[in-house]
Amino acid sequence: MIARNTLEALARRPLSFLTSSWPWRSLGYLLSSAAVGACVAGLGALTYLMWGGLGPLALVVVLATTVVVAWGVSRYELRRLRLVTNLPPAPDAAPPPRLSWSGLRARLRAAAGLRELGYGLVALLVLWWTDIGVALVSLGIPLFLMSAPFQPTAGTAVGWAGAVVGAVLLPIAAYPIAAWAGVRAAMARAVLDPRDSELAQVVRSRARLVDAFEGERRRIERDLHDGAQQRLVTLSMKLGLAELDLPPDSLAARQVREARVQAGQALQELRELIHNIHPQVLTDRGLEPAVRDVAGRSVIPVEVDIALPGRLPAQVESTAYFVVCEALANIAKHSQAAHARVRGRLGGGDLVVEVRDDGVGGADAEAGSGIVGISDRLAVLEGRMFLSSPVGGPTVLRVEIPCHH
Repeated sequence: MIARNTLEALARRPLSFLTSSWPWRSLGYLLSSAAVGACVAGLGALTYLMWGGLGPLALVVVLATTVVVAWGVSRYELRRLRLVTNLPPAPDAAPPPRLSWSGLRARLRAAAGLRELGYGLVALLVLWWTDIGVALVSLGIPLFLMSAPFQPTAGTAVGWAGAVVGAVLLPIAAYPIAAWAGVRAAMARAVLDPRDSELAQVVRSRARLVDAFEGERRRIERDLHDGAQQRLVTLSMKLGLAELDLPPDSLAARQVREARVQAGQALQELRELIHNIHPQVLTDRGLEPAVRDVAGRSVIPVEVDIALPGRLPAQVESTAYFVVCEALANIAKHSQAAHARVRGRLGGGDLVVEVRDDGVGGADAEAGSGIVGISDRLAVLEGRMFLSSPVGGPTVLRVEIPCHH
């Protein structure tokens, strides 16, 4: 199996690792940090030259230049990862933006831009000379020992003994070099390209499972609606017709009447089951009518105030509907509320849904399985949940669901 990165290559047998290209790639990765050191030297020279001419104003110029250089260093760190990894870039990864003041300001406003800036500053201050130091110390010791026979101060026997020890230590030096290069690369990838982290892969896998589950829910709902429900309706009608043909006070008429009542109850239970699986109104008409429908069936009065410009992605609507249903169920069970309110708006690319009640409060996000289920469902879409429930009320549950999925 081909190693995907330096750390995996280190786990191989020594001969396989030492005869591969990974030690040389790791050394090249660490030595390439000299380019970052050159940026530090350039910033130092700029500070020295401008301080004499501009005085304190030079500090502002140097700081602005440092920010630009740090961002460029972060891009350089990401690109040189190919030296110590065989992982291809993410298929949906967008090309890095060109360096410009407008692009830089846009990136600084984003979390990814802040991560890149922070990592670039750390690379400028600490990491580059650590890389060089690890490479020089790991290679310097065995190379110094190997040069002992050519040093005039060393005796012949001592010099050749040192050369043998150095030759033995030289292959061993590949291990600390590769280990530090692997750790550096893993850290850079986790900070600068988190899409390829294992956690992000788990999130994407969970999103695919939720999509598949929602599709299966819709299929079950459709089969029940078009199959079992229609047969129960037909059965109830036939029982009603049969009852008309029997004497009203006969035993057979009473049994048929009871059977028709039971068929009606089964039909009502089936309709409730279908609605809980995936309401057809949500698919056909969208979030607002679906929320009004579930609010109308609530045991407490619920005011619905949802104003949306149009239909949202199906997964967003389904998640928001699930949140409202769970929240209203929790209110009915635990809050002792006399009134509840559901409000929904679209702002900044996020669907914001707020469920408020006038109950006794004291809701705990860690204790209630319903709240935990809401949090887990939101995590699939990278949504956020905020819960305020002081003792005595009111309780406010606010969720923000990104609509770019």
